Amino acid sequence: MTLGEEIRGHLPFLRRYARALTGSQQHGDNFVHTTLEVIVAAPDEFSAGNGTRIDLYRNFHRIWESAYIDDGEGDDEEDMLVRNANRRLAAITPLGRQMLLLTALEGFSVEETAIITGADNDTVETLLADAVGEIDRESRTSVLIIEDEPLIAMELESIVRGLGHDVAGIATTHEDAVAAFEATDAGLVLADIQLADGSSGIDAVQDILARAPVPAIFITAFPERLLTGHRVEPTFLISKPFRENTVRAAISQSLLFTPQLAA
Repeated sequence: MTLGEEIRGHLPFLRRYARALTGSQQHGDNFVHTTLEVIVAAPDEFSAGNGTRIDLYRNFHRIWESAYIDDGEGDDEEDMLVRNANRRLAAITPLGRQMLLLTALEGFSVEETAIITGADNDTVETLLADAVGEIDRESRTSVLIIEDEPLIAMELESIVRGLGHDVAGIATTHEDAVAAFEATDAGLVLADIQLADGSSGIDAVQDILARAPVPAIFITAFPERLLTGHRVEPTFLISKPFRENTVRAAISQSLLFTPQLAA
């Protein structure tokens, strides 16, 4: 397998990570695109002997550190939303937030995260603890869970309540989800992709977002099927099976950004 083929296999997950950092498919993909351009321009500098996936994220981190600007100059609506979100992120160390996503969302170990970010293991552990502490002090919301598998729904409910949030309701179909949202004051939606009656969780969330701009997190066993780059995609996407820290990190990030519609 060539290096290009190896990198291509990791791109859907790097794109997921990039949009979780920026809260935007467009902004996240811009960083990934720049990373790939740098790799193409200087392929000999890509590998540090850590494996393709770690080296890919390490190169992305270098681009993020050198190019990410907390307060941009653009005046369009998305730029203003991202800048406002960045101001709200000021309470959490940006590097700590990145480390939390690397470990919780992307599944890297502390040692691998240290390689990616250029920090030592002790620094990673300290910044992770600080980021989690800040998240635990964030304001609470009410969460609508759209999930047709009872055991998974119960697990999500337990995690959500354990994080201090309320559960607005649990729905198993598109129709029930929209009705449940209209009957509650949910400030966040956790949605499976495939629902009990064959309907789509993505379609349900689209209908919900047409009523109110709440953040949405999608859950699927096959995230790479949605992260193709061929259409508008979910901004926040969790892989099944998931861990509590993954849900914690995704909820925290999603509440900082206005949701992006998924087609």
